Amino acid sequence: MLWPRLKPDPESGLYIFTGESTVEFDCVEETDLILIHSNKLNYTKLENGHLASLTSPAGTAPSITESRIQTVTQYLVLRLNSKLLKGQRYQLYTKFTGELADDLGGFYRSEYFEGTEKKVIATTQMQPTDARKSFPCFDEPAMKAYFDITLRHDFGTVALSNGEATGTTNVTSDGVTVQQTVFARTEKMSTYLLAFIVCDYDFIHSNANGVLIRIFARKPAIAAGQGDYALNITGPILTFFEGYYNSSYPLPKSDQIAIPDFNAGAMENWGLITYRETALLYDEAFSSNSNKERIATIIAHELAHMWFGNLVTLRWWNDLWLNEGFASYVEYLGANRAEPGWNVADLIVLNDVHRVFAVDALASSHPLSSKEEDIQKPEQISELFDSITYSKGASVLRMLSDFLTEDVFTKGLQTYLKEFAFGSTVYTDLWKHLQTAAEDNKVDLPTNIDTIMNTWVLQMGFPVVTIDTTTGTISQQHFLLDPDSVSPPSSPFNYEWIVPIRWIKTGVVQPPKWLQKKSDTIAEMQTTGADWVLANLNVVGYYRVNYDSNNWNKLLGVLSTSHTTIPVINRAQLVDDSFNLARAKIIPTVQALETTKYLNLERDYMPWQSAINNLNFFYLMFDRTEVYGPMQTYLNQKVTPLFEHFKTVTENWIKVPDDHLDQYNQVNAISMACKTGLTECTDLVKTWFSNWMTTDVNSIHPNLRSTVYCNAIAAGGANEWDFAWNKFKEATIAIEADKLRAALACTKEPWLLNRYLEYTLDPEKIRKQDATSTIVYIARNVIGQSLAWDFIRAHWSYIFNEYGGGSFSFSNLISGVTERFSTEFELQQLRQFKEDNAGVGFGSGTLAVDQAMERTQANIKWVAENKNNVLDWLTSPSAF
Repeated sequence: MLWPRLKPDPESGLYIFTGESTVEFDCVEETDLILIHSNKLNYTKLENGHLASLTSPAGTAPSITESRIQTVTQYLVLRLNSKLLKGQRYQLYTKFTGELADDLGGFYRSEYFEGTEKKVIATTQMQPTDARKSFPCFDEPAMKAYFDITLRHDFGTVALSNGEATGTTNVTSDGVTVQQTVFARTEKMSTYLLAFIVCDYDFIHSNANGVLIRIFARKPAIAAGQGDYALNITGPILTFFEGYYNSSYPLPKSDQIAIPDFNAGAMENWGLITYRETALLYDEAFSSNSNKERIATIIAHELAHMWFGNLVTLRWWNDLWLNEGFASYVEYLGANRAEPGWNVADLIVLNDVHRVFAVDALASSHPLSSKEEDIQKPEQISELFDSITYSKGASVLRMLSDFLTEDVFTKGLQTYLKEFAFGSTVYTDLWKHLQTAAEDNKVDLPTNIDTIMNTWVLQMGFPVVTIDTTTGTISQQHFLLDPDSVSPPSSPFNYEWIVPIRWIKTGVVQPPKWLQKKSDTIAEMQTTGADWVLANLNVVGYYRVNYDSNNWNKLLGVLSTSHTTIPVINRAQLVDDSFNLARAKIIPTVQALETTKYLNLERDYMPWQSAINNLNFFYLMFDRTEVYGPMQTYLNQKVTPLFEHFKTVTENWIKVPDDHLDQYNQVNAISMACKTGLTECTDLVKTWFSNWMTTDVNSIHPNLRSTVYCNAIAAGGANEWDFAWNKFKEATIAIEADKLRAALACTKEPWLLNRYLEYTLDPEKIRKQDATSTIVYIARNVIGQSLAWDFIRAHWSYIFNEYGGGSFSFSNLISGVTERFSTEFELQQLRQFKEDNAGVGFGSGTLAVDQAMERTQANIKWVAENKNNVLDWLTSPSAF
């Protein structure tokens, strides 16, 4: 039973909650010691003079002789005068108080304003180890239990939890009459999936196959229809997953709620999913198509967990990658069901595969699976919530599903979920079920799934596969972005992988092959005449591809004469692979630049986005050097035809392109045209923005707002900035506020950027959940880079202590502020920063500091080796 107070205590000024808890457990081994997780809770001494009491329904129970809190290990420790008896059931009772702090963990408070009235919500975030901040519990994923939850709350508020509310009554306690809501007993579940919320929200609801679906949000948001889109797609996505898993949704209801202050994007609490407002609420007048897509994929991600993760849970956090990687893969399948016209499934290549390649190509990367004994402390667990876990996990599972076929993959998945429902597993349990499905369906594999997948799960990194089309030789080596970096740790497979290869020859799909050793010869890959080979069709494999120079030249020729002969995902791949092969010194940098020459002919989103992602590195390395001017000239010439194309398609920027991905590419066209100084583009965005300033009517299409705001603020001065800041403060819609918050970092005025940095220390101006990302936005601006770096060095201990090293934000902060570093001086500063703050610490950003140093060293070398060649190429007539 928990009772959060939504008003501060008159004496201490703190927000608190009080609670009582009874845990019923069976003794499986005789012991006179009880350890139960507890963190930051103050216990009321009971009649026995101790912090807890013990009873047994069967009769007598030992007495407690010592009770204390062990803060380091986060345990309530109870010593007994005699042993608990094997096979007997006991009940442990405690009464406690905790702070309902604004620290975004455990049972915490979130605040927002409705008009001028401040509202307070009590809400939770338990994953990974914060249920113990809410009540004493056995806070480990494998220790599943049934929970009977009761919440006390003020009149006029609603209480929510994992189970359905069975009734609300009035109770008087401490002289105060409040409401008490009792919830139906949960299914057998892990503590990290518990949720309890007290708020005065409104909701909308519907039904899907007998499941009650409700969307909760602030009253004005529900009234404005911002929950409608989520409600409309939740039913179809739930139904899709019921079919995909061949298993009915395990609960009677599916609640989804938008929380103003929330550290992650969303959390898959069973039956009560919590979201950031931007991840759940959609408003056609403010939300872009990318906001809409994010909502669809996040809802699909969280609903996928209702079975995979919640019904069947990984035994310990070292296997987190399978839980999150799986949801990150199937979120595309669920979103594809909700919005079949979007082709969203292809985007996993840009959003996950290419993104995580950048991290996994460092010598400081780590394997997907860790040893259980290496992941013990809460901060070690938090550090696992990274892009390797999510994006590499997703990429490797997509590859597995592809070589088994999706049909066989789902069959194995279905029997796995059936066997382990309401229980816990290790990742190899899934492999066993997939192996059986593969054998039953006679899938032709070179060896068993366990052997194939171990090479991808138990060693970090990935291979570059090199195909020599003159001889048909095909070989693999560990791909490292900086080949001279510290040698990576030894690997159980000596950095060799069992690689599935899908490929085409001169536009025709060929039977798939496997590369099972360092090198092999595949006669069919030998070419003569005009024939060419392209491997890793649709980038279903988690590896990069290199070719002999003759085949590269043929591929470049196809791009410049008939680029659509190459599938669109592979055009994006050719750009991404070549730029990264060049960074790893496997091919010359100018050869990578050659893949961008055809872009004036390209109209598709994925290749353009791939090019922009890769050229971003050139901007980071060169936007403070003499290479910048010629680079701007070259890219301006490439993007102008795209800008003209969208101007025509949209009838002079009036219409919205029909296709989802074309809408994305329209944004790229405007963004790149303004970035490279196309006057027509800058005039266009300035006009749109000044119309808004003069009429106070914002007619800029939501898809274009981020890029228009940023470019108009960059081209303007204090007036534009102050206007946008006032609009940010007034914004009642989180998605709009986010766009403005990012755009405010685009100004070219150092004094405005410094003022903005100061604002990040004031939660009244910038919410705590947004502070670190705002600093990163400022650092992305070439003018704001050094200001942001000076700022975090000057305020590190404050930032660290105030924002608590929350799981993602700290590694993102460190990598974001240092990504432009490319000089010896910056490397020295980084080393000094690490030394100066050793006492304060870096929390979940510890690894990111080392990665930043490794990346800076690689950047220094890269600039020294490439600056002159790139400058020569950009200024040579052949580039145009």
